[in-house]
Amino acid sequence: MGVMPLTALREASAPETADTGATARVARRGHLPTQIRFSIHGELSAVEHDWRRFQERADCTVFQTYDWIETWQKHVGARQRVKPAIVVGRFTDGEIAFLLPFCIEKKYGLRRLRWLGQDLCDYNAPLLARDFSRRVEPDRFLAIWQILQAQMQSDPLLRHDWIDFAKMPKQVGDQINPFGYLEVTTNASGVHLAHLTGNWETFYVAKRSSSTRRRDRSKRAHLAKYGDIRFVTAADADDARRTVETLMEQKSRSFAHKGIPDLFARPGHREFFLDLATNPATRQLVHISRTEVGATSAAANLGLVFGDCYYHVLASYTDGELSNYGPGILHLREMMAYAIGRGLKRFDFTIGDEPYKLEWSDTDTQLYDFAAPVTWRGQPASLAADLRRHIKRVIKQTPWLWRLAADVRSRIGSKSLPALRRAARSTPSAADAGKKQTGASLKDNRAKP
Repeated sequence: MGVMPLTALREASAPETADTGATARVARRGHLPTQIRFSIHGELSAVEHDWRRFQERADCTVFQTYDWIETWQKHVGARQRVKPAIVVGRFTDGEIAFLLPFCIEKKYGLRRLRWLGQDLCDYNAPLLARDFSRRVEPDRFLAIWQILQAQMQSDPLLRHDWIDFAKMPKQVGDQINPFGYLEVTTNASGVHLAHLTGNWETFYVAKRSSSTRRRDRSKRAHLAKYGDIRFVTAADADDARRTVETLMEQKSRSFAHKGIPDLFARPGHREFFLDLATNPATRQLVHISRTEVGATSAAANLGLVFGDCYYHVLASYTDGELSNYGPGILHLREMMAYAIGRGLKRFDFTIGDEPYKLEWSDTDTQLYDFAAPVTWRGQPASLAADLRRHIKRVIKQTPWLWRLAADVRSRIGSKSLPALRRAARSTPSAADAGKKQTGASLKDNRAKP
């Protein structure tokens, strides 16, 4: 088993090279039972070529793509002094068996092992070779995991006090996620997705009753009284930036109304989403869209496209008069029609159990968490993480407790909402101020069932 030293952690400009002394030391301990050797890298750039090549043929989600992780590390991870620890495992024929995008970060004065970008990734998982589960049985994966842990603990730069993994999907592609073999607990939220079939009209009729379709038409007619309705895909980087800025404005007001901490107020998060939306390197990954009603951006969305799947990541809608007629739901229908038009096979609503997701989805799955102490110092932090997740799970899965929690948050949030609205009125929406009238009218581009 060969091990690459973390030279990038010691000296950012130094390339990673093989350490024959480390290799010899590990060899004396014996070979992995699966005949898999691994290397650990402290710089994303050191594995960029292999990562990009592997993600195109591996089982993974969009949140494990190089561009998503690299953008997160640039804007969020670097600010928090997160140290990447990318583990690349290879079969004896040299082909990659797995890629684990880990990191070491500090919390409570301790060092914890997490997935890179864990908080902003809806799914945290390994990238797996398509035949990984056939070639690596559960007990063998657990043996690899134990050896990897021992190796990391032997390096001062990789040593950690506890492990804190969250939002790990039950499956990665068509395979069981091997991290589910650990002593995991169920995450408080589930995952819902819809398989896209036929054309939009047949899909829509199959999913929505005739009475629901009548209500949809009625709401659309009310929206049309405020002006022409258009579904617009951002035409260029400037258009994408304006749309995402509008999305963040609308979403921040929604967070405040519900008493939820503002996602975009956290260090680097705003920059992360703007870079993701405007960077030419991520153009094929990101879909930025909005629904315009007259001169108003009534709803906006940042979605991701990877493989045969559309990922519904961030969505918002205006909190003005138009909100009474469901602009967000109208925009959702148009995004699903867009995905079908592109020939995609799945529409992934990502993490969360909101009622509208249940109305459209046909597949539900679970997410798992894992917390474990590695040193005695990490035991309290690990126990606390487990306790917090258990309490959150109980609250979210007990309807009356969840309603109570949502009501309390909303009451608290309503106190700050007037100030946000005054600020929004004093500053014109970025998208409304400079938007380009592109995209066909919704009224004309598709016959509604």
